[in-house]
Amino acid sequence: MADFIDTNIFVYTDDHDTPKKRDLALELVADQRRNQTGTVSIQVLQEYFATATRKLGVDPLVARRKTELMAEFTLVVPQREDVLAAIDLSRLYGFSFWDSMVVRSALSSGCKRLLTEDLQHAQRIETLEVVNPFTSL
Repeated sequence: MADFIDTNIFVYTDDHDTPKKRDLALELVADQRRNQTGTVSIQVLQEYFATATRKLGVDPLVARRKTELMAEFTLVVPQREDVLAAIDLSRLYGFSFWDSMVVRSALSSGCKRLLTEDLQHAQRIETLEVVNPFTSL
């Protein structure tokens, strides 16, 4: 089953202030790579690099390499219709536009689960289930 991995999962792999979340995020990303089930979008790559370098102080060369590795997951490149559909999702569910773009990318890629901390755990959005992997921590 394909899972869409939101930015916050990748950011936690570099967050030394939250060791339990960091360890779980590292495990999740490794499992997704090993099982070839992970999907990301261009937006996730951009957000990861910006957040890792600006908020966590990750060296830009290290963050670039990690972004390059993340890009080896199935990669969603949104089109015009995806932007418009995200606007509709935002209006319908009250999500931010950026969260709606993540949801739209997950839906359009056929993922069944969205791994994120940003939306309500167990929420269903069309054919997509929101899973917060950190709920047990």
